[in-house]
Amino acid sequence: MPKKTKYVCTNCGYNTLQWMGKCPNCNKWNTLTEEIDEPKKKKQKLSDSLQSETVKLDSVENQNTTRLITGINEFDRVLGGGFVTGSVTLIGGDPGIGKSTLVMQVASKVKSKVLYVTGEESIQQLSLRAKRLKLHTENVDVINGTDLEIILSAIKSTNPSVVIIDSIQTMTNPELENAAGTISQIRDCTNILMQEAKKNSFSAVIIGHVTKEGFIAGPKVLEHIVDTVLQFEGESTNSYRILRAAKNRFGNTNEIGIFEMHEDGLHEVKNPSMVFINEQDDNSTGSVISSSIEGTRPVLLEIQALVTPSHYGNPQRVANGFDYSRLSLLIAVLEKRAGLKLSQQNVFLNIAGGLKINEPAIDLAICCAIASSMQDRKVKGKNVVIGEVGLGGEIRNISFIEKRINEAVKLGFENIFVPRKNKESLKEKFEINIHGIENINQAISKILE
Repeated sequence: MPKKTKYVCTNCGYNTLQWMGKCPNCNKWNTLTEEIDEPKKKKQKLSDSLQSETVKLDSVENQNTTRLITGINEFDRVLGGGFVTGSVTLIGGDPGIGKSTLVMQVASKVKSKVLYVTGEESIQQLSLRAKRLKLHTENVDVINGTDLEIILSAIKSTNPSVVIIDSIQTMTNPELENAAGTISQIRDCTNILMQEAKKNSFSAVIIGHVTKEGFIAGPKVLEHIVDTVLQFEGESTNSYRILRAAKNRFGNTNEIGIFEMHEDGLHEVKNPSMVFINEQDDNSTGSVISSSIEGTRPVLLEIQALVTPSHYGNPQRVANGFDYSRLSLLIAVLEKRAGLKLSQQNVFLNIAGGLKINEPAIDLAICCAIASSMQDRKVKGKNVVIGEVGLGGEIRNISFIEKRINEAVKLGFENIFVPRKNKESLKEKFEINIHGIENINQAISKILE
């Protein structure tokens, strides 16, 4: 008898008996893949004598969350202070970005037993990497395999504090007939590992593949199952790597850790602000220093803009590390409120160092960088520019103003331009000249020579 099949969306997990080019649930194209329709497991009938036990929330005793410190400060920062006992952490990133290198270094630093499950590499290959990175791995046990039952048996026999799965796409549950890497296998294996981690109080670290769009492969339900989702980002041509928390039940989201790739592995970057602004040319136009809050950390970064005449019908708008739609909005504000004729100009924007910034506090710096390149006027002195730009050209309030100012003071900047209302709300004095800005015209006249 032929086996029944179904089509499952790799993006949202929606399933249907008929293939369609577009998923009706998430509206993504070409995401439906064929899988064997697994029979549902029969549920055992509960005895009438069994009753659900409920407790009053107020009566639950609060216990201090037990965390396992890895010893890698940037990694611990992103997690919120280390691994939480019984938690499941999902790490995603492009191929070759350094995910396996990162987890190998974490495994060697943990002062407890670690079980490393490798489904992609052999044990000999892992050993060669550990020797190349000059790591001490006396606390690391390794098993090569993809069968989930064998892996659970190894976890039971070794009783580790941390279990690393490299990678979840290679794991298979023998009770399912689908091949490894299918939605059913990924979802089922992750769910079982999560239950085992909670029951046996170990921290699970799962490495996941990413799609060509940069998202973790598998349905979004996979990210809902785990406690923490970490994205490992970076350009292949750049030595810097950024570990970003997209979800964290035990810490801040959007927290970042910054590393630099060397021959002997990943090195922590203690002062990221110095990294992202150390190559600024004081004599160039189109370059402005701003400040962004990444999680709990203020980071100074360089905004670079280049404006050139367009010799074709449609001028180009290119944004690297910044939202394209937001850039188009700021260009419209500059045209309407500041009188800059940008409709026939190509505008190229770059956040130096490979950072991706989403917060609006760097709007004013972007506008000043575009105006600087357009008018060929450089920034006066050593200045930091922060502020959100409204559609009327007004400069709006931003959060964490004291943290941003302190970071600028620490790195020796002379002036900082902030929204006027933010300046009026400051209660303490700082060793830097603070200038309040009301609108985009006032900013351009004061900041540019």
